[in-house]
Amino acid sequence: MNIDSLDAIALSEKIKNKEITATEVIHQFINKIEQQNSTLNCFTTILKKQSLEQAHKIDHEIEKGNNTGILTGVPFAVKNLFDIEGITTLAGSKINQENAAAKEDATAIKKLKAAGTILVGALNMDEYAYGFVTENSHYGATPNPHDLSKISGGSSGGSAAAVAANLVPFSLGSDTNGSIRVPAALCGVLGLKPTYGRLSRAGTVLFSNSLDHIGGFTRSVRDMAAIFDILQGEDKKDPVCTSLPPQLCFDQLNNGIDNLTIAIAGDYFQEGAEPEALKAVETVTKVLNINKIITIPEAHRARAAAYIITACEGSNFHLKNLRSRPQDFDPATRDRFLAGAFIPNTWYIQAQRFRRWYRDQVKEIFQKVDVIIAPTTPCVATPLGQDKMIINGEEILIRPNLGRFTQPLSFIGLPVLSFPILKSNQLPLGVQLIAAPYQELKILQVAAFLEETLNKTKAT
Repeated sequence: MNIDSLDAIALSEKIKNKEITATEVIHQFINKIEQQNSTLNCFTTILKKQSLEQAHKIDHEIEKGNNTGILTGVPFAVKNLFDIEGITTLAGSKINQENAAAKEDATAIKKLKAAGTILVGALNMDEYAYGFVTENSHYGATPNPHDLSKISGGSSGGSAAAVAANLVPFSLGSDTNGSIRVPAALCGVLGLKPTYGRLSRAGTVLFSNSLDHIGGFTRSVRDMAAIFDILQGEDKKDPVCTSLPPQLCFDQLNNGIDNLTIAIAGDYFQEGAEPEALKAVETVTKVLNINKIITIPEAHRARAAAYIITACEGSNFHLKNLRSRPQDFDPATRDRFLAGAFIPNTWYIQAQRFRRWYRDQVKEIFQKVDVIIAPTTPCVATPLGQDKMIINGEEILIRPNLGRFTQPLSFIGLPVLSFPILKSNQLPLGVQLIAAPYQELKILQVAAFLEETLNKTKAT
């Protein structure tokens, strides 16, 4: 059976209906991973034995008629900063190779396994999640499946590329300043960064405690909604994980968007981008038939404050190793961590004060609108190994500037989904769908509408 075109939900249905076994599915995906990973370099660990053992157990449960979960038998993979029992958690680093193997799975992996999924491996990333390119000096670069000469984005580049290349139906990554949304956009898949504290980060290596989120990559909106529903819930192992009741989205995706007020982010979010990035936004606004423009005030300062907080918190985590063994870091990561270590404490305090003010300003905007539209990245994927790019005639550094439109949003923990815009013979781009905290359902409903409408357009 050809399963390449199936999303996770459809694949699980076929497994549960005994049209194909979980074991056969895992064999197919593992074979594909082993054949293509030398080129795509998505996986740093392949769990062939463990995944086949789990598949056999699931097949046995299905034969007994037991309920095995909404994503029964579906393979997935995780960014290698998630703890996997029995495996050393690398977080993209050489230094972490010396650590003991994880004693248990991260909370998110446990929840997904309880829903019947099968973990097949760990995925490449920028060292310690500090980057937007996934060009790792220890584990190599992960190229873009649409063009192997281009970057996949980062820091969750392996996670996005694995889904884009159909090596897994879905994957998990993390997002501090855009590390889910940027690679999702550049690889042409869906990438969801939920509200800060909505999903447990327990069992992951943190980069910046007050900014880090986990989230997923998929090729369909309904898969994203199902994964989000599974991962919700309070976790005492992660103190910031909310105790709010879960907001289940899967069964409400197709309720329509007639009651939603949707606007376009203007000013900062329409500047400093290549024309194709703005055309991607235009594609979405035409489908949604919207022209209302709002201004998110001081977005450029929000980005600067996010940088200060990220650099300070990130360097503080690694201060001991920066002092004793700087040569063992990826040079690109090390230099930015060292710069962060020299930022005055007063700057950090001021950035946190500004953060509170900015959160209040954006909260007022969401009194009038439900969803805001903005570009995800300022351009398509750039060439591997390239340090600079030209935007609007100005030469700028790639690594810090790919996140210019994502940083001001994760800075205050807003839920954001990067929706892919795929056009033939062109590299993908993404458009951010942004909502108020804990309003993931609204952006998933807009994404479902876009997906259905654009698919109909392609069909005709």
